[in-house]
Amino acid sequence: MATMTAAQKRAQAKVDYDAFLAECPSRHLLERISNKWVTLILAGLGGGGAGCDGEPRAMRYSELARLLAGVSQKMLTQTLRSLERDGLVTRTVTPTVPVTVSYELTDLGVSLNQIIGGVKQWAQENMDEVFTRRQTFDAV
Repeated sequence: MATMTAAQKRAQAKVDYDAFLAECPSRHLLERISNKWVTLILAGLGGGGAGCDGEPRAMRYSELARLLAGVSQKMLTQTLRSLERDGLVTRTVTPTVPVTVSYELTDLGVSLNQIIGGVKQWAQENMDEVFTRRQTFDAV
């Protein structure tokens, strides 16, 4: 097997993480972070939830469950585990009675939340326009 030059290695790395390729790992990450519950969990932990001051903070599982109307316990647990696995969220268990579990964004999670928080904000600000466009489209 021939050795690769530094330039060839860089070129190969770009191919390895090309989200347009079917088996690219970054495609799987994009799929995960585009999930609505991921977006809302990141926004909540990032301080974008109702009654939050806009600063990232740790939240207990029960706080997140109340904040995310409509999320099932199973979905919230699965999503938090996947975010923890990806290094976006940390889970802290405090040995109290009952046990207290809290979640907090990592630095990596904060950096992603800055991007996804903008998408959430855009959706909220432009929903009326989208509804108008849908009505116009459906009327045809």
